Amino acid sequence: MDTPLCPCLRYADAPAAIDWLERAFGFRRGLVVPDDKGGIAHAELYYGTSGLVMLGSPRADSLGQPPGALGGISGTIYLRTADADAAHARAVAAGAEVLRPLEETDYGSRDFTVRDPQGQVWSFGTYWPEAPA
Repeated sequence: MDTPLCPCLRYADAPAAIDWLERAFGFRRGLVVPDDKGGIAHAELYYGTSGLVMLGSPRADSLGQPPGALGGISGTIYLRTADADAAHARAVAAGAEVLRPLEETDYGSRDFTVRDPQGQVWSFGTYWPEAPA
């Protein structure tokens, strides 16, 4: 896999988040390691041929709190898609909260932004920047 960047997220109910992300966004479940409290110690979800996100249940250390526990969000995840309309329809059908509606941007993308049921924010679009030479 040629994915040099992998977001890592925490969810208050990680097992439910995995199910929802599969249904709403089309992620595929990879390695899932349960913890001893009914949560998830570590999970890998794949998107397309090279997208990857890791997630887990909250932890007591500084690397382990979901957005709701922090009183807001600290960032968003962007996923490139060839069909933003289909991705939008799927996310909305699964109950995603639309934060930015499906639209054509002035930088040549068809984009939208949604919040998942546990507070993480996801953007989808057809834009993919090219790294400078």
